[in-house]
Amino acid sequence: MIPIKSTIEGKSFNLFELELKLKPIGYDIGGNWDYDHGYFDYKIDDEVGYQFLRVPFEAVDGQLDSNGCTVKMKRPFLLSHKYQRGLDDNVHVGNFNSSFNQFSEPEDPDATFPKDLVNVGKSLVDELEQALSV
Repeated sequence: MIPIKSTIEGKSFNLFELELKLKPIGYDIGGNWDYDHGYFDYKIDDEVGYQFLRVPFEAVDGQLDSNGCTVKMKRPFLLSHKYQRGLDDNVHVGNFNSSFNQFSEPEDPDATFPKDLVNVGKSLVDELEQALSV
């Protein structure tokens, strides 16, 4: 994980309006969110694992799944996940409706971030700041 200082840190935004600004430029709300915090993710590369610019935020007024929620931005960071090749040796098969998790566990959930992509991440933070006009 590589933190990147940004002028968006500590700024508050309406979550719905934030999504309207960030989704068109390539950001998605990451799947690892809760009612009081979450992340916008920008996938930079996926050739050897996955490299993301992750922009964390926390709810300061309301919950993330409610209308009118206000969130405060935190420090963006670069994150790399390296996934296993082949079958997952720790797969969990459930009894309820024969459900199972088809995705492999990360081989290294905090893998080294490729140096050649660090400047790409910094440029994305600059673009993010411009999109949010801060």
